[in-house]
Amino acid sequence: MNRKEKEWKEEQIHFDRCKRLIARNVQRYQKEYEERHEQIQELYQALQSGNEELYNQLMLTTSLEEHAANQLRKNKAAFDKPYFGRIDYTDTKMEKEEKIYIGKNGVFRNRTEVVIADWRAPISSVYYENELGKGSYKLPDETSIAIDLHLKRTYNIEDGELTGYYDSDVASNDELLVKYLSRNKDVVLGEIISTIQKEQNEIIRESPFANLLVQGVAGSGKTTVAMHRISYILYNYKDRFESNEFCIIGSSDLLLNYITSGLPELDVPNIKKMRMDQLFVHLLGKEWRKKYTVEEADETAVVRCGREFMLELELYLMHLKERYVDTSPLADPRAGIILSRSGSLTLLRENPQFSIWKLLSVLEDRMRTRIKFLMDGFEKEEIQAMLKKYRGHYKNMMPKESIYEFYARFLEEYAKEKRIDWTGHIEKVRNGQFDLYDLAALALVRYWVTQKQEDEEFGLMFLDEAQDFGISIYYVLKKILPKCYFTIMGDVSQNINYSTGMNDWEELVRLFLTDPKDRFKLLQKSYRNTIEISEYAGKILDKATYGKYKIDPVIRHGRPVEEKEFWSEPELVEYVEELLERMKKDGYQTTAIVCRDEKESDRVKKLLDGKVEVSKESAENFTKGVMVLPVRMTKGLEFDTVILWNPGLKAALSSPERAKLLYVAATRALHELYVLSC
Repeated sequence: MNRKEKEWKEEQIHFDRCKRLIARNVQRYQKEYEERHEQIQELYQALQSGNEELYNQLMLTTSLEEHAANQLRKNKAAFDKPYFGRIDYTDTKMEKEEKIYIGKNGVFRNRTEVVIADWRAPISSVYYENELGKGSYKLPDETSIAIDLHLKRTYNIEDGELTGYYDSDVASNDELLVKYLSRNKDVVLGEIISTIQKEQNEIIRESPFANLLVQGVAGSGKTTVAMHRISYILYNYKDRFESNEFCIIGSSDLLLNYITSGLPELDVPNIKKMRMDQLFVHLLGKEWRKKYTVEEADETAVVRCGREFMLELELYLMHLKERYVDTSPLADPRAGIILSRSGSLTLLRENPQFSIWKLLSVLEDRMRTRIKFLMDGFEKEEIQAMLKKYRGHYKNMMPKESIYEFYARFLEEYAKEKRIDWTGHIEKVRNGQFDLYDLAALALVRYWVTQKQEDEEFGLMFLDEAQDFGISIYYVLKKILPKCYFTIMGDVSQNINYSTGMNDWEELVRLFLTDPKDRFKLLQKSYRNTIEISEYAGKILDKATYGKYKIDPVIRHGRPVEEKEFWSEPELVEYVEELLERMKKDGYQTTAIVCRDEKESDRVKKLLDGKVEVSKESAENFTKGVMVLPVRMTKGLEFDTVILWNPGLKAALSSPERAKLLYVAATRALHELYVLSC
């Protein structure tokens, strides 16, 4: 038996041994889960009978049941594909040889002995990043462990059988990627952990105690990286973060549901998800009324999306603070100087983040404390009388106007000063109709006027398609969530809100990346499109301004992009029917027919009605089959095949704004792209 045959036999023996261990684990954890579940029922009944001493035991047993359920799920998931990689190395400090198998789910022989390392474990970064030879990896506390890497091996496992393996200096080379990317969309998502690239892995494993801004071209895996980053942080920093401290922000419900659908598979529960407008409504809390509505932005948003607008609003609010917070000396003939002017000014100076409400509350409390101190030795009745005399002295200074009234008044003053006609927009605001930029401004007004305590609900926020929002949004978030860390993902080449979104990252970099730990990262390689689709999209991008970040595609060829013109819409509909039938036979599961806007997509659905089975749930849920969508709704999504319906190529390519929309639509396609005009 030669060396290769011997090595293959050893790998097969190890693979079978792992599967037997996992099968035993499944049986063990199934039994343990059932036993714990039964104990919980008994303890709960005993508690209901009045035996409250068993409460702590119930909590402990519930925790053990959750552990058994979690391990049962992980071992079941690991059975068909226990691992995808292996590294052999020497720990140079300990002078110890190690052989580590790496899988999507960690597998244990017992509570302490690891048989298969979880992909999120610190040691697993060696598989994704290190080349053979001397290197290192970092622990979550930033401690660096020096190693000498001897072997990096990738396995092919199909339907629970080990079919092959190869050794490589790079874990996920283009050959392996092409193999996975040539499959349909569902398979691609299922294999992503074994094909994470070095630059993606670096972003996933960046410190959570920092702000991260990622510019990634279409198809570079920005969203996938963000989801894996959440999973990595929760695995390695479980003592610092709870999953309910995380929030994913997107531009549409469709995108959010698409993003979060894979989180349970990544061992991530209870993650908040909100559209950007929903986030600000949430931050406004009880001050938001049900009668208020959120509208599309009007032409005034071109000004209100800028940082200067928010700075002017903040200056206005600072003047309000000076007006409502009385720092003059407070004195009484009997008690003397209760609060001095210098003391009140020091309070303001040392607490610049305090709202008007908070400042007045602190002054009220200080006043009461000082009265008690100054009247020490007086009769109790005299002290109570003095406290009653000054009760509410500061709290009564609180403005009676709502934050909405302050904002409307500011808009009027701003428009008058700038000599612009905002009458229509101000009327909307007074009628309770707000767009996204109004909501951000209102959140800032609340922060400076009525906020009672610092918002600590969010520990980490993940923003997808970040380029679609103006800098004023981010200015407000940074201001009102000072203890939150942000992972911001986007591509300025895909800014669909040309006049209000961001066409470069310069302002955002200056705003967020202020600490040495903060990072700006680039993802320039596209794993989504074939070479043919990437080249076609690149030509569109050249027609748009700010085409700074070019696509570097994985070498994967497919059908040429087809541009075709028809004399009439019935002819176009007939051709689309034939196309969809062929795609179905080819095994493609997701197709998007992309239209210019909502009105056009509604019209196309009617044209196809009775001829093509179109998904009915396209507004909120990503589904298999055929979806007819306006281009704005396709942001962040990907499909096996894409049909651009009558995109008006000539007009689109003559306008940077339209060209960006066309670029977004074209780059949604994994395998095939059709540009059909009438």
